[in-house]
Amino acid sequence: MNVNLDYYKIFYYVAKYENFTRAAQALGNSQPNVTRAMNCLEQQINSTLFVRTNRGVQLTQEGKRLYEHVSIAMAQLLEAEEELADDEGIFQGSISIGASETALNIFLLDILKSFHKMYPKVRLKIYNHSTPQAIEAVKSGKIDFAVVSTPVKVKSPLEKTILCSFKEILIGGTDFEHIKDDNISLKNLKDYPLISLGQETTTYDFYNKIFLKYGIELNPDTEVATTDQIIPLVKSDLGMAFVPEPMARESIEKNEIVEISLKEKIPNREICIVHDCQHPLNSAARKLKNEICSC
Repeated sequence: MNVNLDYYKIFYYVAKYENFTRAAQALGNSQPNVTRAMNCLEQQINSTLFVRTNRGVQLTQEGKRLYEHVSIAMAQLLEAEEELADDEGIFQGSISIGASETALNIFLLDILKSFHKMYPKVRLKIYNHSTPQAIEAVKSGKIDFAVVSTPVKVKSPLEKTILCSFKEILIGGTDFEHIKDDNISLKNLKDYPLISLGQETTTYDFYNKIFLKYGIELNPDTEVATTDQIIPLVKSDLGMAFVPEPMARESIEKNEIVEISLKEKIPNREICIVHDCQHPLNSAARKLKNEICSC
């Protein structure tokens, strides 16, 4: 049987994403070409491999059997490509990264700065995503990997690697100087204006669960779109807020804001990198990913 081997590669991506359009995006091809190739493959091996659905495609029993073999072969080929990749590939190409704002500000920026100095010809595409958006972009193959803050939930073939942990603190403007050492409780916060990220964010969800644990409703007076907006509002004495300690450190040292002691302990959060273990990375993306994971 003389089957075009490219068809098996295309089949691998269609089966992986269960969608012709997503497979075409991952391959840098067009959806009609992918569909045409799969029709040809089915004809040449005289088997129906997919069942078309409104959401995409599903593998038939014959398709599942073929995928078991093709996925093993593709894994070996991709591993071989990585081993044989010329180091010159690191100095060119492009990398697409999704990053949550917190992860970008307290962890990723310094690494990107150093990487850009070493490899100035590499094109970096940084997408400011919420954690769920970033995970979905990795899943769909639109980005190479994501660096995000917890809470993070992923399913195979996505993999999550913890990079570092950080703590968040309660801060207020100088008008709150007189209570900064009072060791106030979360229940006391209802007596003060509170600033928070919006309800669609993982940070809001994180604090909402903590408040509910203590039988309290999280009801911020001010909601903002990004963490960067919080500290200027706090400096203007518009309320208290929870922020990552590294982002508040400089303003605290300059006495522009104060850290307010809290009776309850806020659990540490983590910065994670999320990638699709079945999605091949070019040399530059692999290099940056390794740099990030080694920090």
